[in-house]
Amino acid sequence: FNQYGDSVRSFYTVFEFTFSGGWPKYARPLVDNVSPAYGIFFFIYIIVVVFAIFRIITALFLRDTLALASADAEMAIQKKMKEAEAYAAQLLDFFNAADSSGDGFLS
Repeated sequence: FNQYGDSVRSFYTVFEFTFSGGWPKYARPLVDNVSPAYGIFFFIYIIVVVFAIFRIITALFLRDTLALASADAEMAIQKKMKEAEAYAAQLLDFFNAADSSGDGFLS
């Protein structure tokens, strides 16, 4: 009765065993003394909670990984653009040096 007597105590106990990891200590008296059907409830409940936590952790890792991959792609594009600008500057210097008359045409 102290842990499962009314709805408030029941909700608190569910909260407590969900976040404390001590659910067997609370579930065993129900399964042994009240009804084995509670075992099905606890089995399904724990499976759902653990699955949800794994999905959240996986989503967080995936978000961080995709953010890093996006940043890497942007850095690669910026590097290629700088290389192209440097090559264009070298070509401009070459053609300016080859233009002996200074009229903008090569002879």
